Amino acid sequence: MPSMLVESDKITGLLQKIAETASQTDDDKTFPKESFNWLANAGLLGITLTEPLGTDQLLQMLKQIGAANLAVGRVYEGHINALNLIDLYATSEQKGVWKADVIEHSRLFSVWNTQAADGVKIHVIGNGRYRLEGCKTFCSGANWIQRPLVTGELMGADRRGWQMCIIPTERVKAIPQDDQFWQPLGMRASVSYKLDFTGVELDESDLLGQPGDYYKQPYFSGGAIRFAAVQLGGAEALVEAVRAYLDSLKRTDDAFQRMRLAEMTWLVESGNHWLNAAGTKTDQWLNDRKETDKIVTYANMARTAIEEICLRVMPLAERSVGARGLMRPLPFERIHRDLTFYLRQPAPDATVLDIGRYVAESQVSVHELWR
Repeated sequence: MPSMLVESDKITGLLQKIAETASQTDDDKTFPKESFNWLANAGLLGITLTEPLGTDQLLQMLKQIGAANLAVGRVYEGHINALNLIDLYATSEQKGVWKADVIEHSRLFSVWNTQAADGVKIHVIGNGRYRLEGCKTFCSGANWIQRPLVTGELMGADRRGWQMCIIPTERVKAIPQDDQFWQPLGMRASVSYKLDFTGVELDESDLLGQPGDYYKQPYFSGGAIRFAAVQLGGAEALVEAVRAYLDSLKRTDDAFQRMRLAEMTWLVESGNHWLNAAGTKTDQWLNDRKETDKIVTYANMARTAIEEICLRVMPLAERSVGARGLMRPLPFERIHRDLTFYLRQPAPDATVLDIGRYVAESQVSVHELWR
C-alpha cells in the first residue's frame, strides 16, 4: 500500500508548488533551493531514515517528485542514493552523524561518481588524514550540496581501490566549480557542474566503507530503478500537460486525440507495473543473497522498459499538442527537454546485453525466471 505520508494532502500540495515554480529555475545557474526547503519541511529529506518504506513505495514517491520537476527529482534521487549507501556501509557512529545532518540540519547529500581523465585520487598523508586530487563531472546540485558522496582511487600503501568519502563542505577548503561545463539541452536546474576537489583534506571518519564497496552488486546496478522512477514521472507529467492543453482548446472530444491519450496512458501505467514489481521483488530477493544476479537483471529490465515507454510517450505527446503546444511558457517544452536529456543514462546497450546473458545462461524455464 502507498505510504500515508506520500499520499497525504500536504504532500500533494507540496508537489503542486514544486511543479508550478519549475519554470522559475529552468536555468543553467539556478538551483531549485526553495523546492528542497519545502521537501525538508515536509520531512521528505529524511523519510527513508524515519519511515519503514518498501522499495515500491519509495519508487512511487520518486516518480511523483519527478513528475513535479525532473531536475528536482534527479537531485533528490541522488540524495536518497547517498543515504542508501550510508545505510549499507557506514559504521554506527557515522550513521548517527550523517542522520543528524539530514534530520536536524536538513543537509543535502548526493553521489558524484562520474569523471573524465582528470578524475579523483585520494592520497594518504598520515595521521588518519587524506588529501583529494582531481575532478568530478556531472555533479548534480554542485556547491548547493552540503554532503557530497565522492568516489576516487585510494592510493594508500596498505589499502587501495575505489573508495567512497563524504565531504563535510563547511569544514574543508572551498571547492571550485566549473559552471561552463554545464550547458545542457535540458535538466538545467540540476546544475550538474564540474568540481575540482584538489587540496580537500579529510579524516578517516569521512571515508565510507571499504575500497570496492561502491560497485558491489546488487546495490550498484539495482539502484537504476530509482532514476527510472523519476523518468517515468516525467512521462506522466507530459501526459498531464497534454490533457490540460487539449482541455484548454476544447479538443478532448477529438477521436484521434483520445486515441493518443489512451496509448500514452496505458504506456505510463505499464511503467507503474514495472516499478511496483521491481520494488516488491527487490525487497523479496534481497533476503536471499543468491538472488543478486536476478535483482540486477530485473532492475535492468525495468530501467530499459521505462526508457522505451518514455521514448514512445514523447512523440505521441508532440503530435497531440502540435507546434503551439511546444511554445513557452507552457510546461510541455521544458518537460520534453528535461526528459530527453535525463533518459541518456550510462551503458544502455550493455544493460540489454546483460539481460540477454542472464536469460541465456539460466537453467530454469522462462515461466520460472522471476518467481
